Amino acid sequence: MKAIRVHTPGGPEAMKYEDVPDPTPKAGEALVKIDAAGVNFIDCYYRTGHYKAAFPMIPGVEGSGTVTALGADVKDVKVGDKVAYTGVPGSYAELSAVPLERLVVIPPGFTTKQGAAAMLQGMTAHYLSSSTYPLKTGDTCLVHAAAGGVGLLLCQIAKLRGAKLVIGTSTNDARRARLKEIGADLAIDTRDPAWPDHVLKATDGKGVNLTVDMLSGPVVAQTMKATALLGRIVNVGRLAGTKAEFDFDLHALRRIDYIGVTFRTRTLDEVREIGRKMRADLWEAVTAGKLTLPIDRRFPLDQAVEAQAHMRENKHFGKIVLTM
Repeated sequence: MKAIRVHTPGGPEAMKYEDVPDPTPKAGEALVKIDAAGVNFIDCYYRTGHYKAAFPMIPGVEGSGTVTALGADVKDVKVGDKVAYTGVPGSYAELSAVPLERLVVIPPGFTTKQGAAAMLQGMTAHYLSSSTYPLKTGDTCLVHAAAGGVGLLLCQIAKLRGAKLVIGTSTNDARRARLKEIGADLAIDTRDPAWPDHVLKATDGKGVNLTVDMLSGPVVAQTMKATALLGRIVNVGRLAGTKAEFDFDLHALRRIDYIGVTFRTRTLDEVREIGRKMRADLWEAVTAGKLTLPIDRRFPLDQAVEAQAHMRENKHFGKIVLTM
């Protein structure tokens, strides 16, 4: 099969389009002929070695396609099923052996491209708004880098959970205009030094209950100013830098909870159950037409370098996928 392989950690040029042996499904696995693979920032972290991986490695942790073979003891899916998955390395390839527990059968009427757009970022957005901070009717929410896949889904899910005000940020004029089309009530530019004042004005001086921070870096200190008493800032990215700057006086005064997104559970079974619930909720919302899955660009597999560059340059509005 054809796949993208990284032999040693490095920049985008470390990704090579190569022939590699076809995988064979083991017990409890299904072989999936991948139609589309989601492109995510975590792929870059593995490629550079920032996250630990065994090299050579095939990037990608999210894919969607058709089941073509089954290992032993697989009963809940069958050959021919259209499925999607996340959390399994190696989706930048034509084939992948995927554990049954990670597979979700795609509802009728939806494409495998949509499947690749829903899993990782959809589950992240769901978890942020439903578990990390359970948004409720009347809450307010700020989403940094809202034009990306997580941001666009999160804006929609926050409204579905009853948030009365959803604010999205983007440094691109055209993308800010489109944020309102997808569900944001207000779109602001974080290059404006006064942007926290705009948030405070929109919230009657109170600040937001929840901020999803995909920027980090110097933006954190400004985000503190825009956060309400007992509010929560959840960091899920570092597009603006790896060194966050805190206003500790403001942090203490408002008792702001600044955390990284984690599964606060005790057992693997709990994590799996949360995953099953999130997947069911997501597909139910998509099927009912309450949640859209914006796909920005499709790149062929051999253009993985260009796909990651497009993402890193923040040119996208929604999901980027590789197609086989």
